[in-house]
This record gives sequence, C-alpha cells and structure tokens, in this order.
Amino acid sequence: MEKEELKQKIIEVIEKKIKIAGKSKVYLKDLQKDIPGVSPRDIKNAANELVREGKLEYFSTGSTVMFGIPGVGMGLEAGTEKPKEE
Repeated sequence: MEKEELKQKIIEVIEKKIKIAGKSKVYLKDLQKDIPGVSPRDIKNAANELVREGKLEYFSTGSTVMFGIPGVGMGLEAGTEKPKEE
C-alpha cells in the first residue's frame, strides 16, 4: 500500500470509529487491527506524518499514545490546563 493511500485509510478508520463507536481517540494497536496486511511500523510512521501535517493529533494518557482528529473530543491541552484563579 502506498504511503498516501495508507494515510487516507488511517483517517477513514478513525472517522469511522468516531461515527460508529463514539470514540474520539484510537489506539495505534486498533489501527493495526483495522488495517491488515500493513506492517505496524508503516502504520505508526504514516500516523506520525499525519500528526506533523496537522491532520491528526496525539493524545497521551501517560502510559500510551492515541491518535485522533483535531478538534474532536478531548484534546491534549485539556489535561494540562490549569484552573483559573478567582
């Protein structure tokens, strides 16, 4: 599978999970299950490239990294915002 085709497939898988399962973030392992026949390394590299292009965003729980569509669900900054002082 060509890199551009793989990148489009990754976005399609994430968008499908958002619509069907209501998930706003997807684990790398889930992407690997939904895109058979492609090496995990190629999927990770393509997803990281999509992050650099601004088409995906990282979301880290501290122990694992997830990918999501920017602006959908809770973003990375939500977990790091300081409460406003009154």
